[in-house]
Amino acid sequence: MTDETGRTGRIKVVIGDRLGNGHNVAAGVIEAGGEAILIPGPGADMKIGDVMDKEGADLGISFCGSGGAGAITAKVKYGYDVEFGLRTIEAGVTAIRAGKRIVGFGFLDRHELGYRITREYLLVHGEDA
Repeated sequence: MTDETGRTGRIKVVIGDRLGNGHNVAAGVIEAGGEAILIPGPGADMKIGDVMDKEGADLGISFCGSGGAGAITAKVKYGYDVEFGLRTIEAGVTAIRAGKRIVGFGFLDRHELGYRITREYLLVHGEDA
C-alpha cells in the first residue's frame, strides 16, 4: 500500500557497507517492519547520503572501519543529523533516541542491529511499533 507520495507506509532504511556487506542488517530491518535499501558493492557507505536523498529515506546505517566516513559525507553534503564512530548496538539505539538520521558503525553486520535500530526509530517516532 502506498500513499499519494508513493511511499509504502514503512520506514525506509538505507544500508551502506564499505566492504559491500550488510545483508544481515537488512534482514533485521525487514523483520522489524522496515524497508531495507541495501547499497551494493564496495564503498557503499560513501553513497549513503545520495541514496537516502534519492529514495526519501527515513534512516541510514553506515559501516566502515572507522564508523564515520559515509555518515560524515552525508552530513556535509545533505545536512543529515548523524552519530558516528559507534561500536555497539546500544550506542546506535541511543543515537536514534537523540534524533539522529544516520548512524555510523565499525563493521557490525548483525541482524540484531538492523532490528533494534528500526524498532527504536518506530518507537521514537510513534509509528506502529
